[in-house]
Amino acid sequence: MGKINLTEWALKHKQVVYYFIIIIFIAGISSYQDLGRMEDPDFTLRLMVVSASWPGATARQMEEQVTDKLERRLQDTPGLDYIMSYSTPGQCIIYVALKEDEVKGSQVRQTWFEVRNMVEEIKYTLPAGVNGPFCNDRFDDVFGCIYALTGPDYSYEELREEAERIRRLLVNIPSVKKIELQGVQTEKIYIEMENAKLAQLGLAPSDMMNAVYNHNVMSSSGMIETETSNLHLRISGRFDNLEDLKNMPIHANGQSLRLADIAKINRDYSDPADPKMFFNGQPAIGLALSMDTGGNIIKLGKNLDNALSKIKEQLPAGMELDIVANQPEVVQQSINDFVRSLAEAILIVLFVCFFSLGVRSGLVVALGIPLVICGVFLVMKLLGIDLHKISLGALIISLGLLVDDAIIAIEMMKVKLQEGMERFEAACYAYRVTSFPMLTGTLITCAGFIPMGFSEGTASEFIGSIFWVITIALLLSWIVSVLVTPLLGYSLLKSSSDASLIKNDIYNTRFYNKFRIILIWCLSHRKKVLIGTLAAFIGSIFLMGIVKQEFFPESSRPEIVIDMRLPQGASVKATEREAKRFIEKLTMDAELTNYSYYVGKGAPRFILTGDAEFPNTNLVQFVIVAKDVAIRDKLAKKARELLSTEFPEVRGNVKFLKTGPSYPYPVNLRVTGKDHDQVRKIAEQVVGKMNHNPIITDVNLDWSEKSQILKLEVDQDKARMLGVDNQTLAANLQGLLSGAAIAEFREKDRTIGIVFRLDQKSRNNLSLFKDINVPAGNGYVPLAQIANISYAAEEGLIWRRDLQPTITVQANTIEGILSNDATQAVYDSLAELRAELPSGYSIDIGGSLEMSLKANGWVMQLVPVMILAIITLLMLQIQNIPKMLLTLLTAPMGLIGVSIILLLTGRPMGFVVQLAILALSGIIMRNSVILIDQIEKHTEAGEHPWDAIVNAAVSRFRPIMLTAAATILAMIPLVSNDFWGPMAVAIAGGLFGATILTLLILPVMYAAWYKVPYR
Repeated sequence: MGKINLTEWALKHKQVVYYFIIIIFIAGISSYQDLGRMEDPDFTLRLMVVSASWPGATARQMEEQVTDKLERRLQDTPGLDYIMSYSTPGQCIIYVALKEDEVKGSQVRQTWFEVRNMVEEIKYTLPAGVNGPFCNDRFDDVFGCIYALTGPDYSYEELREEAERIRRLLVNIPSVKKIELQGVQTEKIYIEMENAKLAQLGLAPSDMMNAVYNHNVMSSSGMIETETSNLHLRISGRFDNLEDLKNMPIHANGQSLRLADIAKINRDYSDPADPKMFFNGQPAIGLALSMDTGGNIIKLGKNLDNALSKIKEQLPAGMELDIVANQPEVVQQSINDFVRSLAEAILIVLFVCFFSLGVRSGLVVALGIPLVICGVFLVMKLLGIDLHKISLGALIISLGLLVDDAIIAIEMMKVKLQEGMERFEAACYAYRVTSFPMLTGTLITCAGFIPMGFSEGTASEFIGSIFWVITIALLLSWIVSVLVTPLLGYSLLKSSSDASLIKNDIYNTRFYNKFRIILIWCLSHRKKVLIGTLAAFIGSIFLMGIVKQEFFPESSRPEIVIDMRLPQGASVKATEREAKRFIEKLTMDAELTNYSYYVGKGAPRFILTGDAEFPNTNLVQFVIVAKDVAIRDKLAKKARELLSTEFPEVRGNVKFLKTGPSYPYPVNLRVTGKDHDQVRKIAEQVVGKMNHNPIITDVNLDWSEKSQILKLEVDQDKARMLGVDNQTLAANLQGLLSGAAIAEFREKDRTIGIVFRLDQKSRNNLSLFKDINVPAGNGYVPLAQIANISYAAEEGLIWRRDLQPTITVQANTIEGILSNDATQAVYDSLAELRAELPSGYSIDIGGSLEMSLKANGWVMQLVPVMILAIITLLMLQIQNIPKMLLTLLTAPMGLIGVSIILLLTGRPMGFVVQLAILALSGIIMRNSVILIDQIEKHTEAGEHPWDAIVNAAVSRFRPIMLTAAATILAMIPLVSNDFWGPMAVAIAGGLFGATILTLLILPVMYAAWYKVPYR
C-alpha cells in the first residue's frame, strides 16, 4: 500500500472522482427503482410429488402394490434425502425430497427429469387399473394474490364462467406467471334410475352404459373423394343438448322407450363434491395468481389494481370480486417499514458522527452513506438480488458497519490536522497508516458472514443474501473511505492554528486519564483480569444453555391459519357442515378484515414459508385475517377453546405464519418400524408419556384410527352358479352406487361427463343396500342373496418414510415455550422408552428441531473455512503468529455480552442469532486488528512496550468506541422486528461487551504474552 496511494490519486484527480460519484448516484437510484420486490427471498423447495390411483384398492393394497414399488424405484434418485408417502383407499401420494447440502438449486430440475424417467419405467410393472403415476415438481409456486368471486344469486358454473373470463384478462399482465381457479365444481350430467325399475326392465348397468356411449361416440364416418373435392360424412343423432339425451331411445323387454321415461336426467355438480372455497361465509370461486421469478410484486400489484378496477365495473349485478390475499400490499408495507428503519438507522449514525466528530467531520462521514447505499443498490441489481426483508435488513445491519472505515480515516486525518499537518499531507498520511488495516478489518468482518453466504440448506438459502449485501456494503465503504472521504475532508476540514498545544493536550483530558487509570490497573493485575475474563466466558457458555431455542420466529402478520381434520374417511358433506358450524361460532362479533376457508383441501400457498396441504375429504383449512396482532392472538385463543370444548371429535391446529421455513406443529417426533401394529403401539406409548408433560398440549398422531367399511363376504359357489364373478359384481356396484362415466356431453369448449347411477334413495339408504338388485345371468338377484354384508374397519391412511411405516406424534406448546426447547425436552424424556425399543424401531426428532440441527450442521461445516480466511487475513496484516493468536482470542468475547442480553430480553437463540454470533467474531477482530497495529506503531516509534500498550489503547479508544457505537445504535430500529430483532439484540449486546473487553483485555493479553514488565 506504500507505493500506491489511492487518496493521493483522488486528490490529484478530483474531477474524475466527482464524475463517478454522480454516475453511482444516478445508477443507484435507477437500480433501486428496477429492483425486484417481494416479501421473502426465493429458495428452492427440493420436493417432488408423485401420485397414483387405483380405484377399488384398500390403503394396505395401495401401499403394498403401488406405493412400495414406486418407492423402491425412487430410491435410485440422485441426491435423495428421504422418501415420504401416504396411502389411502384408491390413492397414494409420494414426496421425494433431495438432500439440501448436495443438490444445488440449478440441479433440481434436471433431477426431476430423471425422476420422471424412473416413474415412466416403473409404471408398466404396476397392477392393471392403476392410473398414473403422475409427477408434480411445481410444488413451490406461491400464489401471493388471491381473489374471491362471489354471488349469492349465481350458480357455481356461472361464477366459474365469469372467473375464467377474468383469468384470461389477468394472465396477460406482465410478471403474471399463472392463475389457478379455486373451488371450481365440476359439472356432470347424471342419469339416475330406481333399483326396482332396472330389475323390472331387465337392464344391466352395462346395457345403459353401452347404449348411451354408442349413441354419442365421436368417430369418423368416412369420406368420399370426388374429382373436385373431399366430402366428409357426418352422422346426426349425437347429443347437442340435454333434450337429445332425454329423447334417446332405449330398448328393454322388447319395447322402445325414451330414456327420460325410465330415468331421471339432470345436470348437476360432481357428487361427492370437489374441494370448495368459501369467502366470508359465501361459496366462492377463487383466482390464485403467482408471479414470475424476479418480478416486482409492487408493480404487479398496481397493474392488477388497474385491471381489476375495470373488471369490477363489468361484473354482472350481484357479483363481487374481493381480495383474499394481497401480497403487494404486504410487501409495500414491509418495505416501507424497512425504509423507515433504514432512515432511522441513518439518523442514528449521523447523530453519532456529528456528536462525536463535530459538524465538519460528521458531515464528511455522513455524505459517504448515501453514496455507499446507492452503490449497494447498483451491485444488487447486477447480481440479481431483490429487495425483500432479508436484503433490506442486511442493509440496515451494514449501515452501522459501513461508517467504520470513514470514521477511522477522518479521525486520523483530523488528529494530524490538529498536530499541524497540511490537509493534503494529513489525508495521504491517513491512507498510509490506516488503509491496509482497515481493508484487512473489512475483509475479516465479511469473512465472519461466510457461513451465511455459502452454507447449504433451505434455511441458509433463505438468509444467504445477508452475506452478499453486507460484503458489498463494506467493500464499497472501504473504497469510499480511501477515495471520497479524504476528498471531502480536504474540502471541509481545516488545519489547526495551534497544533503544538493540541498535540500535547489531545489525550490529556479527564476522560482519557480515567480510562488510562483503569487500563493501568488491569495491566497491573493481569492475572486476576485474565482469570476473571475466562470465568466470564465459561459462565456465558453455561448461560447459553438456558437461553430459549427456536428455529425461526413467528411472524407478526395478522393471519391465523386453522387446520381442522375430521376422522379419516369423513365425507366432504360432513367436513363442510362442521366447518360452517365452527366458523360461525368463531367469527361471531370478531373484528376481522376477512376470512376464507377451503373444504377438502388446503389453501393455496400464499406465502413461501407456509405449508401446503393436499386434498383430503376430511380436511378444512381456514385463513382468517384479523384487524391487528392483538385481535389475532385473542381470536386464536378463542379458536383453541372452541376446538377443545365444542368439537371434541375434530383434530384442530391453530397456528400463525412463520418468518422462515416452518412445520404444521412445533413438536414432531417420528416413530418408525417394520410392522404397522407395532409402530402404532409404540406411538401410543409416546402419546401416553407426552400427555403427562406440562409444557405441551394437543398431542395427536398423524394417523392411527381406522376407517369404517362395509364388507361383502361373497358366497363364491352361489355367485358362480348365478353367473356372477367378482369383477362384474364390483363394476356393477361401482356404477350403481358411485356412478360410472358412460359418455361425454360436448358443449362449446367444454366436455361434461355423463354418469349413470341409482337414484339417491336407492344408493344412499343403508337399510336398502342389501336389497340392491345385481345382474346375474339373464336376470337379477338381491345382493344379500349372494353376499353376507357386515361392518368392518381397515386402514384409512398409512404414512411411510423411507419405505417403513411411520407415525408422527405431533403437539403444540403452552404459551412461553418454544418449539425447539419443547421437542428436545420431550425427546429426552423418552430416553427410557427409546432404550427399550425392539431392533428395527426408532423414535426420531422431526420438524423444526430436525431442520435446525441440520442447518446448524451445515453452517458448522463452513466455520473452518471462515476461520482459515480470518487467520490468513490476520497473518497478511500482522505477519506474526503470536499476535495473530491474540487477535483470535478476542473473537469469543462477544459470547459474554450475547448470553447476558438474550437472557435479559428473553429473546430466543434462533438460527439467525447463531449466525450473528459467528459474524460478531469478525466484527470484534476488526477492532483487535486496529489496536494491535497501533501498538506495533508505537513500539516501532521507540516507546517502551508498557507505554506503547497504554498509549495505543488510549489513542484507539475513540475510533473503536465510535465505530462500535455506530454499529450498536444502528441496531435499534431492528429490535422490534420479528425476524431481525433477536439478531439485532445479539449483535448490539455482544459488540458492546466485546468492545469494552477488547480495549481492556486485549492489552492485558498482549502484556501477559510478551511478559511486558510493570511500570
